[in-house]
Amino acid sequence: MDEAETLEALSQLLTQLSTNPYDISLHAQHIKLASSSGLEDQVQAAREMMTGFWPAGDDVWLPMIEAKEKSIMDANTSEAIQEMLQMFELAEADYLSLPVLQKHIEFITSTFTRLSSLEQRPDDLGELFTVEWTGKAIYAVVQKGIGHLTQGHTLWEAERDWEQEQLETASPKFREILIELLGDLHLSRLKQIHSSHEATLQSYSTFVTTYHPAEAYEKLLVAASKAKNQAVKGWDKREPFETSLTQNKYAPEAYAYYIQFERKPKNPDLTLTRTVYERAIADTAKLRFEGNAVAEAALRTFWIGYIDILRVLHAANTDQLNTLRRAARSVPGSGEVWARYIRFLERTTASGTESTNISETISDVYDRALATGLLQKDAEQLVPLVLARAGYEKRIVESSAEGERNFETLVAVLEVGIQMVKRGTKLRDPRYRLEKYLSDLYLNLVDTPDKAAALWQATTKNHKSSYLAWTSYTDSLIKTGEYDIARGVFKDIHTKNLDWPEAIFEAWISFENLHGSVEEIEECLDKVERAQGLVNTRRAKEAEKAAYQAAQIAPESLAISAPVEQRENQETTDGMDVDVPESSEDSKKRKAGDSENAEGSKKAKMEKSEPPKRDRENCTVFVADLPDGVTKAELDALFEDCGIIKEIKITKLPNAHVATVEFAERDSVPAALTKDKKRINGHEVAVHLAWKSTLYVTNFPEHSDDASMRELFGTYGAVFDVRWPSKKFKNTRRFCYVQYTSTKSAEAALELHGRELVPGLPLNVYISNPERKKDRTDANANDREVYVAGLSKFANKKDLEDLFTTYGVVKEIRMASDHVGQSKGFAFVEFEDEASAQKALQANNHELKNRRMAVTLADTRVRARDRGQPSGSGLGPRDDIKNRSIRIKKLPAGTQEGLLQQVLEKVTPIKRLEIFEDKREAIVELESAADAGKLLLITEPIMFNGVALQMGEEPTDAQSQSAAKSGGLFVPRGAVSRPRAGLGSKKRTEKGSNTSTFVPAAKSSLPGGKGQDDFRKMLG
Repeated sequence: MDEAETLEALSQLLTQLSTNPYDISLHAQHIKLASSSGLEDQVQAAREMMTGFWPAGDDVWLPMIEAKEKSIMDANTSEAIQEMLQMFELAEADYLSLPVLQKHIEFITSTFTRLSSLEQRPDDLGELFTVEWTGKAIYAVVQKGIGHLTQGHTLWEAERDWEQEQLETASPKFREILIELLGDLHLSRLKQIHSSHEATLQSYSTFVTTYHPAEAYEKLLVAASKAKNQAVKGWDKREPFETSLTQNKYAPEAYAYYIQFERKPKNPDLTLTRTVYERAIADTAKLRFEGNAVAEAALRTFWIGYIDILRVLHAANTDQLNTLRRAARSVPGSGEVWARYIRFLERTTASGTESTNISETISDVYDRALATGLLQKDAEQLVPLVLARAGYEKRIVESSAEGERNFETLVAVLEVGIQMVKRGTKLRDPRYRLEKYLSDLYLNLVDTPDKAAALWQATTKNHKSSYLAWTSYTDSLIKTGEYDIARGVFKDIHTKNLDWPEAIFEAWISFENLHGSVEEIEECLDKVERAQGLVNTRRAKEAEKAAYQAAQIAPESLAISAPVEQRENQETTDGMDVDVPESSEDSKKRKAGDSENAEGSKKAKMEKSEPPKRDRENCTVFVADLPDGVTKAELDALFEDCGIIKEIKITKLPNAHVATVEFAERDSVPAALTKDKKRINGHEVAVHLAWKSTLYVTNFPEHSDDASMRELFGTYGAVFDVRWPSKKFKNTRRFCYVQYTSTKSAEAALELHGRELVPGLPLNVYISNPERKKDRTDANANDREVYVAGLSKFANKKDLEDLFTTYGVVKEIRMASDHVGQSKGFAFVEFEDEASAQKALQANNHELKNRRMAVTLADTRVRARDRGQPSGSGLGPRDDIKNRSIRIKKLPAGTQEGLLQQVLEKVTPIKRLEIFEDKREAIVELESAADAGKLLLITEPIMFNGVALQMGEEPTDAQSQSAAKSGGLFVPRGAVSRPRAGLGSKKRTEKGSNTSTFVPAAKSSLPGGKGQDDFRKMLG
């Protein structure tokens, strides 16, 4: 944009900032726009404006410091130098920055050298930049960053070099003093934990050689070597965490893992813990400034943890106060930080230990927190602040002679807080913490239950579906003796659509049992019974609808492309179909099959209509080329006239911002596509259908992983995402989806189709096609496989094949056999289609070689591989699997199984992996117990999406009785009991289904008390 447009955009930004100065994204835009204009005065003004409202990192402070230093380069006045020193103090108060600290030391040493060279020092400098002042000033700066284990040495070395220079020019009178000082400096550093002990020891060796007698060298070096041993051990423990930080580009998750380690000891090292928190806060603040969506939450968490650890470790009150002030400036939208600020002031004031630096009152802090306007937008942040202020006022009321006047202040704080919560733009407080607090005051502190009842009555008008509001209202009525009114309320609300109607039913029944007559109790029970029936009916319908909608998400998007010639050596994979012409014969077969399916389901379709199907692919548009700092509100404003928007997701890529906008109806998409080339904040955006920039890729080499695919396809444009399939159903699945930020990139990447990344394996690349879908061929294997039990030991695979081929095409037979090859009495038979498996159930109680066998549908989620082999561990089959399995906890939300398996397979081969989203855990089965041990004993943490994986052993049955009762390892649902062979056998009734995620249901009724999955493990 030209200069006029830039100035106009700057003017608009300044207008926005004048009304919303606590929007950090606006400040980031302001600085970026000013920088692009080339107007240095505008850039400087933008930086100064930001530092007036927000703390800033070195990317903002260093240019300001350099400009200021340049302006006073030749000035030797006390005023100019003081201004420079004050700027350093402000910069260092914001966030820890090694570059700023280094710049500070450079300024001190260079100014000292310049002033020392003058024949006459300026009189107004006083003690500034004398030798003594300079030494103390350098030491103070070094201490701010000395805890940085990998970069703190740069500060210490600057201090050492300056002291060395003073020693070399010192008079004989001070020489011995400076030698002792420099020696102590080295020894003190050697005892500190850091990464450069060898360099420090070498520096000390040179120092001893230069300034001490030769005969003292060995003794001093031996002592120094011993002095550093404990610090070296401390560094060795922390080096993996430092490596993890570097590998993960200083992500908040890596810092959280590091902080957890530092806080784990009973008595944490205050200096090291503080520095890790300071580093985490500084680097996360940079991410927030760059527009990272999760950085704000992480930053708040770090500040809260930092404040708490200082309190727990009894840091000096001045340090705690300074940290609280910095935290409130850094995350002014965090109610928890402000609440801790208020409690600190109350605590120090009550104990009489307040510092002279505390010049503000609790009322001042409270008003300052609300003045930002940030807390009022989020009840979860506003409530902690109001409760902290109310708690302070309540304690004054309880201990003050002027309780009545202070009580009015307390009530006013809570009432205003409740009104602010109601006016908030985000979700209101569902726990009614402020209402409960005020109600408790009315009931217990001043004994005015009528006011409590009035409070809850007003609350129910604003929260008509909340059981908690209604039960609180009825409780307050009961406490005031208003039984008839309470009964009337119960009658009015018991049929309403509440969030927890059973709580109302229980409260009403309890009330009538205490205060009602026989007739009133019976009337209550009758009404509750009818209301419960209505609730159950409604929930059943909602569950049915939810189950149907969930089923629509499972099918995978398929691909569209021009037909390509099939090659004989092309690997077959499960995944998408592609648009290829059908032969007439295939078409006829498909129509016949469709007709058959339609006949079987006609009755069901007549009985009920299907709920609307969610169509993400056809209802979603992709928006690229977005400006930095774009908000959902701006995107909502752009697309609001197109139709109902279901969801907006904004993603920050390394060099761009993109978003997906999902509409409620696909009819809204054509209108949305007309927004292509429209502008947001002066930036032209690109809009296209999401699936048109998505590729379906298959037939790539087995060693290909996420990084290699991103590298391969990244040459054609910016890759938005790569999605990998789960291998829990079939370990040979090899395909993925590559989504670009633009359709042109996806179209350009089609040239990779047919390219052989390895000889004889041509790559398949297609544009994704949401119009063609199919389920994974292995996802419904449960319904295509039967379990056969009660077999004669003389039965073999040929016998089973001859029998079951009469019901359909048999795909595979897996029979358990002993060491001499005889049948163990059970097998699994997999058919090509579900219909054949259903027909095969007719073979139940069929006699084969003088034994009647049982045939049921099988649970094929546990695939039997080499399970006929005896366990080399000496354990039972189930324990053998657990012995070579590990459990991974605290996985990042939305973890892809395929990606996690790729990361782990770089360490050791993985046999099977399954993720449990609800628990954010995974179970990993390896080839051997040795492989499991290798994974558990790895010294450096394995990082995945910025999180260090937390791995532990999976207890065997011998170690855990509860595990023994729950069956095999990977079955995610209860196994159905198997009918026994033979006529007249009583069918076992299933008492319930197992809902455990990690372990399957109880053992089936197979002979010997073993579960079906125990036998599966022995199959070959």
